[in-house]
Amino acid sequence: MCSGLWTVHSVVAAFHASGYAATRRLDDLRATEYPHLDDQVYLDYTGSGVAARSQLRAHHERLRGALYGNPHSENPTSSASTLLVEQTRAEVLAFFNASPDEYAVIFTPNATGACKLVGEAYPFRRGTRLILTADNHNSVNGIRVYARSGGARVTTIPVREPDLRVRDDDVTAALGRRGGLLAFPAQSNFTGVQHPLSWISLAHERGYDVLLDAAAFAPANRLDLGVLRPDFVPVSWYKVFGFPTGVGCLIARREALDRLRRPWFSGGTIQAVSAIGGWHVLVGDETAFEDGTLNFLSIPDVGVGMAWVRGIGMDMIHDRVTYLTSLLLQRLASLRHRDGSPLIRVYGPADGHGRGGTVAFNVLDSRGGVVDERIVARDTAAASISVRTGCFCNPGAGEGAFHIPRRALRGSVRHGMRTLDDYLDRLGLPSGGAIRASLGLVSNVADVEALISFLDDRYADRHPSPAGLTPRERC
Repeated sequence: MCSGLWTVHSVVAAFHASGYAATRRLDDLRATEYPHLDDQVYLDYTGSGVAARSQLRAHHERLRGALYGNPHSENPTSSASTLLVEQTRAEVLAFFNASPDEYAVIFTPNATGACKLVGEAYPFRRGTRLILTADNHNSVNGIRVYARSGGARVTTIPVREPDLRVRDDDVTAALGRRGGLLAFPAQSNFTGVQHPLSWISLAHERGYDVLLDAAAFAPANRLDLGVLRPDFVPVSWYKVFGFPTGVGCLIARREALDRLRRPWFSGGTIQAVSAIGGWHVLVGDETAFEDGTLNFLSIPDVGVGMAWVRGIGMDMIHDRVTYLTSLLLQRLASLRHRDGSPLIRVYGPADGHGRGGTVAFNVLDSRGGVVDERIVARDTAAASISVRTGCFCNPGAGEGAFHIPRRALRGSVRHGMRTLDDYLDRLGLPSGGAIRASLGLVSNVADVEALISFLDDRYADRHPSPAGLTPRERC
């Protein structure tokens, strides 16, 4: 059982000295702008941020106050949409301190769409390389399909225990041959590890372009592109401030963008085209990468969201998430069964150093075995607690966390596989992944304590049975 559940009041008092009280404005905002959080515990900010009432009002008022049309025209309603889209491009660049002379903003449905744009258009060929960290979202891992099709060599740098970080010397060694593309996340969506951004300049010195996945990093951290200067930066805006969904972007250095070669064209990307002649000419700017009609009614909401975050202050958001992450890790470590054995196994850094607000863990039963993550998913849902369960679309970090040897992961393991459970059984895994609790803009101490109380009450000194669980369909 837990070594003494703390009251919310005592926890806040303990955090005064660490500066937690300086973030109290976020509690006031939560009370006035996020009342939809009052009757539940939301701990899935790495999955999605939460929208404020002000953001939703701004969307409604804009659409109620004017008429906006398809921007691919010159009529008044089209021009009104174009103006707001271009204004939002400029606001995105300002948000990341990126000069419009050096960087372009390409609107996409999400960070995945941004990664796909780079993968399909990057000049992979024999003699070039794609270097991936094992700690990558599948939207980045998928680029390897394009690399192999182009004849490039793919190298994956492993994560290392105990913190599941990627070592600097492994990165340096991987960058020692030829050039190509290095792709890694600024923050892991599995463990919360924040990887060294100094790898960007190192890769540039070795002749590599850099794709920096900022999807998990941007919601609670400053990202200064004017200083760091990565070549491609995918972002999903709903992860930063919850609304709108369906809008992301690729922020790309213009020099690097010029090296991309699109394998197709579509409406909205063409300067001129002939159906009979069989030729086409793409437009000469970043809109050559924006297929079809943009989500012109939602893109301006990105500007509203960025203004909302600026008004709060990214430093305050970062501090709040940092303090609460340290608290969550401490409280998880305090959970014990009656015999003193741990109730929780955390994957990744055990303290707040060099990490963000994403914490992956598994529950251990009274015999020391891993509790099936589907049990935890079922139980937390019944208690109105939103956490994420599974592999989080990051197989490399999971393979490192669960100590799966490389030889067990060769392609032959998938032959004859009918279900995901077949695959897990062949690897000898006790569960299909982990539980992920992630903190964000308006998380508070009560959220952390609610999760801790739930875990202690539900699983301490117990051995839950997986009987009756539905089969896993996908990772």
